[in-house]
Amino acid sequence: MLETLKNAFKTKEIRVKIFLTLALLLVYRVGCYIPVPGFSAEAMAEVFQDDFLSILTSMSGGSLSSATLFSLGILPFINAFIIMQLLTLVIPKLEKLSKEGDAGRRKITQITRYVALVLAAVQGIGIVVGWRNAITSPFSFEAGWDAPYLTMASIILILMAGSTMVMWLGERITEYGIGNGTSLIIFVGIISQAGTMMGEAFVMVGESWTLIWNIIGFILVVIAIFVFIVFIDLSERRVTVQYAKQIKGNKMYGGQTTYIPIRVNGSGVMPIIFASSLLMFPQMIMALFAPGTEAYVWYSTYMGSGTAVYYVLLALFILFFSYFYAQIQFNPEDVSKNIQQYGGFIPGIRPGKYTSDFLKKISNRITLFGALFLMVIALVPTFIFDALSTAGGASLGFGNAFSATGLLIVVSVALELNKQLESQIMMKHYKGFLK
Repeated sequence: MLETLKNAFKTKEIRVKIFLTLALLLVYRVGCYIPVPGFSAEAMAEVFQDDFLSILTSMSGGSLSSATLFSLGILPFINAFIIMQLLTLVIPKLEKLSKEGDAGRRKITQITRYVALVLAAVQGIGIVVGWRNAITSPFSFEAGWDAPYLTMASIILILMAGSTMVMWLGERITEYGIGNGTSLIIFVGIISQAGTMMGEAFVMVGESWTLIWNIIGFILVVIAIFVFIVFIDLSERRVTVQYAKQIKGNKMYGGQTTYIPIRVNGSGVMPIIFASSLLMFPQMIMALFAPGTEAYVWYSTYMGSGTAVYYVLLALFILFFSYFYAQIQFNPEDVSKNIQQYGGFIPGIRPGKYTSDFLKKISNRITLFGALFLMVIALVPTFIFDALSTAGGASLGFGNAFSATGLLIVVSVALELNKQLESQIMMKHYKGFLK
C-alpha cells in the first residue's frame, strides 16, 4: 500500500486526483463542524449518550450528535441505493433500465437521488420531532410559542441541503478523484469517530495508568481483525473452465484454460447493513416519534440493540441476506449458458443443467462460509471491545469506535482504493508494443 502511494505521487495526473480527493474530503469534514441554527449541541450530546443512538452517529463521523450541517451525512443516499437495488428485482421497468447500459444507469442514479432527498426529509422531520426539546429558536417572535414551526422547518431544510451536498461531494470524488466517493466519505467518518474515541481514551489514561493495557489490547485486537478480514476478503474459489478447440476456416480458436473466481465474501458488507438496518429500524422510528413510551421501553429492553434476542436475530438475518445477495450477484444458470455458448466446459462435469447444479452447489457452500464469517465479525468484536472498554468503573467507549460494519467498510475501502491506484499507475506507465 505504501509503495503504491509512493508510485502514485510520481505521476502528475494521479497526484492531482489524490489532492482533489483530499480537498473534497476536507470540505466534508469542515461541514461536520458547522452548527445548525436552532439546535442546542449540548442537549443533543446528552441525548446521544444512549448506546443505540451512538451507533447511528458513528456513521456520520459524530456530526449527528453535534447537530451540524452534515448531520444526516451520506446515509439517506445509501438507504436510497439499497431500496433501488431491491426494487430493481421486483419492478420490470427498473430491471429493464438497469440493462440499458450507461443511459439506463444514469436514469436509475437520478431516481436514487430523488429517493435520497425524500428520505433526508423524513429523517429531518424525525429529528426535529424526536428531539424537539433540543431546539432553541433563533427567531425572537417564536420565543413564547410552544411549537416554533418556522425554526423546525428551517432545520429540516438545512439538514436536507447538507445531505444533498454530501451526496454531491461523493459524486464529484467518484468522477474526478480516486475511488468511490460514497465509500470514502463513510471511511473518513468512521476513522474520525474512532480517532476521537482513542483521543478520549488516552485522556482517561492520565487518571489511571492501568487503562493503557486496555488500549494496547484494543489496538492488537483491531490489527488481528483487520488481518483476518483482508485474508477472507481476498480469498476465492477458482472453478476451472476448459474451452474446446474450434476450426473456423484456416484458423483454430479456443483450446485455452481459464477459471471462474467465486469470492468467499462476495456479498461484502451488504448483509450486515441489511440485517442491522432491518432490526434497528423499529427502534429508530420509536426513538424519533415515540420516545419514553411503554412500547419503546419494552422493545429496547427485550429486542433492542445489545440484547440477546437482537444478536440471535442479527445472525439469522445475516445468513438470510448473504444467500439473498449471492443470488443477485451470481446466477449459475446464466454462467452455465455462457460457458456452453462459447464452447467451454468444466472438466468432469457435463454441460447444461449439470454445470448449473455444480456451480450452484459450490456457490451455496461458499456463501455459507461467507455468512459464518460475517456473523463472527458482527458479533465477536462487539463483545471483545465491550470487555476492553470497561475497566475500574471507567468506560473507554471502544465498542462505539469500531462497529462490525465499520471494520468491514474500512478494510474494503482501503483494498479497493489500493486496487484502483494500482490500475491507474499501470495504465499511465504502460507503453504498448510499439515505441
